[in-house]
Amino acid sequence: MDYKKSKAPVNTVTRDVMDMCEETGNIYESVAIISKRANQISSEIKQDLSKKLAEFASYNDSLEEVFENREQIEISRYYEKLPKPTLLATEEFLDGKIYYRDPSQDSQEFE
Repeated sequence: MDYKKSKAPVNTVTRDVMDMCEETGNIYESVAIISKRANQISSEIKQDLSKKLAEFASYNDSLEEVFENREQIEISRYYEKLPKPTLLATEEFLDGKIYYRDPSQDSQEFE
């Protein structure tokens, strides 16, 4: 997923707590859902960054040879400018783009 195209803000935004708990009825449950999604997004971004930077990996043991690679710097800047995973996850939650379920309620339905 291209997170740069997301409409999530890059900086911190004050949110109304009541908007966040409308869907679940519990602010703590909403925050738990957002935090789990933020962890997923963070690991996706980290994997993408690791793949792109692995192309530039140097396997020399010599510390004297340090190359400044312009492409590597551009990739790093791109990922630095992305919105934080928590902001992306919060935006997805408020837009209703996150699927979640409560396993304790699922087991009650089958009884």
